[in-house]
Amino acid sequence: MTDLTKLTLAEAREGLKAKSFTAKELTQAFLDSIEVANPILNTYVATTADRALEQAAESDARIARGEMRPLEGLPIGIKDLFCTRDVHSQACSHILDGFKPTYESTVTQNLWDAGAVMLGKLNMDEFAMGSSNETSYYGPVVSPWRRNDGSNAKLVPGGSSGGSAAAVAADLCLAATATDTGGSIRQPAALTGTVGIKPTYGRCSRWGIIAFASSLDQAGPIAKTVRDAAIMLKAMASHDPKDSTSVDTPVPDYEAEIGQSIKGLRVGIPKEYRVDGMAAEIEELWQKGIAWLKDAGATIHEISLPHTKYALPAYYIVAPAEASSNLARYDGVRYGLRVPGDDLIDMYERTRAKGFGKEVRRRILIGTYVLSAGYYDAYYLKAQKVRSLIKRDFDEAWEKVDVILTPTTPSPAFALGEKTGDPIEMYLQDIFTVTVNMAGLPGISIPGGLSSQGTPLGLQLIGKPFDESTLFRVGQIIEDAAGRFPVPERWWLKS
Repeated sequence: MTDLTKLTLAEAREGLKAKSFTAKELTQAFLDSIEVANPILNTYVATTADRALEQAAESDARIARGEMRPLEGLPIGIKDLFCTRDVHSQACSHILDGFKPTYESTVTQNLWDAGAVMLGKLNMDEFAMGSSNETSYYGPVVSPWRRNDGSNAKLVPGGSSGGSAAAVAADLCLAATATDTGGSIRQPAALTGTVGIKPTYGRCSRWGIIAFASSLDQAGPIAKTVRDAAIMLKAMASHDPKDSTSVDTPVPDYEAEIGQSIKGLRVGIPKEYRVDGMAAEIEELWQKGIAWLKDAGATIHEISLPHTKYALPAYYIVAPAEASSNLARYDGVRYGLRVPGDDLIDMYERTRAKGFGKEVRRRILIGTYVLSAGYYDAYYLKAQKVRSLIKRDFDEAWEKVDVILTPTTPSPAFALGEKTGDPIEMYLQDIFTVTVNMAGLPGISIPGGLSSQGTPLGLQLIGKPFDESTLFRVGQIIEDAAGRFPVPERWWLKS
């Protein structure tokens, strides 16, 4: 029998269908791997072994009866931002200490209804605020990748969905849920050699997902291959009356797009994404991507997205403003951490000071400032106007092209602690990804190659609203041309 944890989601599905192994054997293989790897990589903040084995046993019974659902018996990880009934759901923040919800998020319920098995909750940046998974109350996630310089420096897996990306790359789950507010699915996918798609805003329900910035947050999967991501998104996406931003539109069969031709497809190359200081290897990768799509029959067109340069500053006004509003509810009164005080106000202040980490406090303060009297018009209102201009740039581009190709990140993975002292440097990690959230568009990151340090680099495709199908079709072309990039060595087994 092959090492079951190395299978893709699609391969594991076929293996279960053919009864080459049982769901229980598959699940146990992952639980065993997590037990060995987690003390070193810190990808899971809670494991649910008993529940996983129960779900697997139920799946085996269903498979025996010939009642296989789309994700029957397939073990996955869940980002700690998704509420899971009676299971640790704390957004990796101390302020939600001990919180176990009495309800299930719509996205995770969809996955259980499709037959998936829950291995546990995955580490992440606190309240999804971060680009390196170093702001988690439970400590940073360590990437399974290492540089080829012999230094053995611990690398970041990206953020905020660093636990999801690292767990998929290290074969600690077949796939994982993630969320993306400014690049938090695509950036970690790029840094770990995995595939991550942020669907169109409204494609997946936000109900039961702990909010960071409500007009930007969107759930999506991180997986080993484009096909796996397509299978996952099909199960995750749905219309949900409980979420007023959820769009009532049919969810296509994304997997059917895999292998379709892109002959005649118009690919846009935005000139504004050639930013100062971008590494030469990122430009090289971009050119390779262009060549691969051209070889597959697509036509290449230079386009302009003139307001791109304002996207990052506008994002860092809109997102903290919404965060300061969303996080006002965490006060120590009804659930989570409570630090006693002399009176009610003192209790609020002590609880929030102790419960929130440094980065979250920074963003709450920025957000409260830009929403305050006298500054609302100068900052927040202006940022929303810029957001409209960014969306208009894309609307105009769609008249000329069908999909846009860019790099995902401006650099490969960096070492833990390398950028934590400089918030601006950290925020620049999202320079190629935030425009997609500001405009509510779908975006996917596909591994495109390795950096000079031997670590993964990703290419990003941006699509028209609700046209994830085209992203999967074009993404498969890139994956076929570039090949897959599994972690070369399971060094954590020798640690």
